[in-house]
Amino acid sequence: MNIPVWEYVLSMGTYFILLLFMIEYMRKHHKFAAIFWVASLFTFPLWLMGGINGWFRWAKTFSAILPLIIGGFFRVADQEQYKGKFWDFMRKNWIVWFIYAVLFLNIAEATIKDVTLKNYGNALCGLLLCFTIPFPNGRKFFKLSAEDNSMFIAYTTIAWNLLYTTWNLCFVYGETGKYFASSICILLAAEIYPIIKRKPELYIAARIYTLSAHVLIRACLPNLFPAVMDASSWFNADILYAWGIFNGIIIIPYAFWYIWQLHSGKAEVSFIRSNTSAM
Repeated sequence: MNIPVWEYVLSMGTYFILLLFMIEYMRKHHKFAAIFWVASLFTFPLWLMGGINGWFRWAKTFSAILPLIIGGFFRVADQEQYKGKFWDFMRKNWIVWFIYAVLFLNIAEATIKDVTLKNYGNALCGLLLCFTIPFPNGRKFFKLSAEDNSMFIAYTTIAWNLLYTTWNLCFVYGETGKYFASSICILLAAEIYPIIKRKPELYIAARIYTLSAHVLIRACLPNLFPAVMDASSWFNADILYAWGIFNGIIIIPYAFWYIWQLHSGKAEVSFIRSNTSAM
């Protein structure tokens, strides 16, 4: 599809700004966020009408939306302090393991798909990203923010965030190239939002919300993004191959650095870059 440059700028810029507002609104309004993601399941008939095709898309959609539904209950339980066994259960430490598992699963799904696409360099990057997610270790590196209406916070490093971004972009470039431009928007919004808020620990939360919003839109309106920002013409097999190899190489020294931080006991200093009050 021959789309003029100005249309890419307009559509991508608009989507990027809307995503930033969406993250901020979800952060401020925990009850609305909980209700919204539960209500999103009622769009399921649209998914069956062709919005989702193949095992990976079904897995990605459910693994993005269902955790936010459960996560919405986490936030409500933490903020409202409702009484009862259910709400007490939602305040236990298993929630940080849940957030960790969701992040791990998100990367693992795409890594498996990369292998099936023979993008082995990028698959190696995805594998090492999984194993360099800071381990929850109680509530040391994964928490709920007391300052942000119990928004999820995770103390990933700047390097890990950037590696995740280049890995994910490379994956989308090879898997569904026509959605590459829209994926740039959701990944850029996740990177920029924590910078605007001056809270790098909000990166994972921003990423979860932008990904979930994106897969929901794709499931309900599969032709929207190809119509306004189709990036199919950007694909080049040589670029994909080189990009995957590049990602696979640059994450190796980071993996060794990560292991050294844990071994030397410096992880808390290296990973935690703010004093956000958390629960």
